[in-house]
Amino acid sequence: MSLDESIRNKYTVVIGLEVHAQLLTESKLFCGDSTAFGASPNTHISPISLGHPGTLPKLNRKAVDYAIKMGLACDCQITKENVFARKNYFYPDLPKGYQVTQDKAPICVGGKVWIKPKGAIEEKAIALNRIHMEEDAGKSIHTEDAMDTLVDYNRAGVPLIEIVTEPDLRSADEAYSFLTEVRKLVRYLEICDGNMEEGSLRCDANVSVMLKDAEQYGSKVEVKNMNSIRNVHRAIEHEAERLILLLEKGETIISETRDFDAGSGTTSSLRTKEELNDYRYFPEPDLSPLIVDENWIDEIKAQMPALPRELYQKFVTEYGIPDYDAQVLIDSKEVALYFDALCKETQNYKSASNLVMGPVKSYLNEHGSSIDQFSISPQRLAGLIKLVDEGKVSNTIANQQIFSKMLENQGSDAQAIAEEENLIQESSSENIQPIIDEVLSELSDKVKEYKSGRKGLIGLFVGEVMKRSKGKADPKKTNELLQQTLK
Repeated sequence: MSLDESIRNKYTVVIGLEVHAQLLTESKLFCGDSTAFGASPNTHISPISLGHPGTLPKLNRKAVDYAIKMGLACDCQITKENVFARKNYFYPDLPKGYQVTQDKAPICVGGKVWIKPKGAIEEKAIALNRIHMEEDAGKSIHTEDAMDTLVDYNRAGVPLIEIVTEPDLRSADEAYSFLTEVRKLVRYLEICDGNMEEGSLRCDANVSVMLKDAEQYGSKVEVKNMNSIRNVHRAIEHEAERLILLLEKGETIISETRDFDAGSGTTSSLRTKEELNDYRYFPEPDLSPLIVDENWIDEIKAQMPALPRELYQKFVTEYGIPDYDAQVLIDSKEVALYFDALCKETQNYKSASNLVMGPVKSYLNEHGSSIDQFSISPQRLAGLIKLVDEGKVSNTIANQQIFSKMLENQGSDAQAIAEEENLIQESSSENIQPIIDEVLSELSDKVKEYKSGRKGLIGLFVGEVMKRSKGKADPKKTNELLQQTLK
């Protein structure tokens, strides 16, 4: 689908997201069944999670802790008296015929998530409507011949939080940035692994379009089944263009739920929405109100880690590293904390950033390991930065040779390795000058060209001296001596 830019610019795209995050508890929201992913179908079930008559739910306190954590991270107001509701609808993977959720009294109200889409100069706050707790449904598995549907109830009852935005997003890029920030937040808080491919983080998008000068939102459609942040971006882009084309043809937009096909990048209708609210809610009679007092909230506040935005501000303002570096470093909580620890051992923050984003991350990616398994401590890595700062080794020697030796010899520091391997940079004129004389003698033709005006050849001479000294000659000193010799 291709839409002319002039037509696209006549409209404003309005997007609201509903993000479900599975909480990293060991047991389900209302019973002790395991939440472990990947078990054989229908093995993590019990009479409680299947809703057998006579069974009673008991709320998982850890899930409440995690929901409050997310609320605090998003500047939400924490609801003191929480009640649960039954959300009634029929679907084969819903064993009880209803889902226990929060309707009138969500645990977190309001709040915001700060985003900075690619290319944006300033941050934008995306307002949240609510964050509420609920139990997950099971999973329907459609066979290849499409004749049968199998149901796995292992996921039924797994605790979720649903993060509901206001219709504040105005582009697929903003939606992409919002989801990236939410995934980062839940990972920093260690309440969800953020894995969209496994379904532990899921997103539905409500999309509508309206003319730029319109005051009222258009009819919205809900798009489901997007299993990656990239696919959320693709689905919104497609749906926005589809809706604009409908309006341009004078057709009416039907409020409906649509399915996204990742293969074709298109959406198709699943069902129409007769009313704004498809479901019937009534209070859950088997659960008493959940009372959250200030002491409970204070306990959670005391456990809160440094969050991505906080670390970003620290890296940019206190350490003075570029915006790009800070964004890359805070992408992973563990990498960000490692960098922060490194900056307590050295004042050359830019070199620290370069090392972590370069050799360190390359090593981790190549070996499929995390920074927690990285064998070089921040203190030892700071020693490598110090060697370069003192002019004892070049950046090339440090990154390509000493860094590798530090990985092999976990007990040795950078200084000891440099001495053992005879890598300490030579800055003595007495040792460098003979090599310079030899190079200039062999490249006499290039020397004539240099003296006739081709000053760029100085790089060739420096490179040759470095090569013959096996990288030990101090580049700065070499350059100075070459300039003097070539006068």
